[in-house]
Amino acid sequence: MKRKPINKMKMIFPTYSENERFSRSAVSSFISQLDPLLDEISDIKTAVSEGVTNAIVHAYPDSIGEVTIEVKIYTDRTVYIKIKDKGCGIEDVKKAMEPLFTSSPDEERAGLGFAVMQSFMDKVTVRSRPAKGTAVTLIKTLREKEQ
Repeated sequence: MKRKPINKMKMIFPTYSENERFSRSAVSSFISQLDPLLDEISDIKTAVSEGVTNAIVHAYPDSIGEVTIEVKIYTDRTVYIKIKDKGCGIEDVKKAMEPLFTSSPDEERAGLGFAVMQSFMDKVTVRSRPAKGTAVTLIKTLREKEQ
């Protein structure tokens, strides 16, 4: 049986670079209802920033497209975040997730986006189809607050 979230939100925005900052703030504001610890907020903001930046930089290399973010929170303090685009997609997801791999070697890109996401979240899943887009799912269960 699939469990129901206690709250959820969805937002869609164009791939303007300034929307990376907006998305990070919006997601952290939404999950603040769980009263997370500062390091947990920071971890989630960093992972969202990396996911959205990937969509902005790589999904639509020659145009402006859309990014969709869905956030769900559950009673067990689990946060589920899906960052989706309908851009060019990733040919080889396994290769793209290797640290230091970059599809833009001419630019100053470190190729650490997925590694950073994995280091800050409990689970990161990437699904992509060339010419169809990419969906990155980030999951983190927040610690229980001490009374």
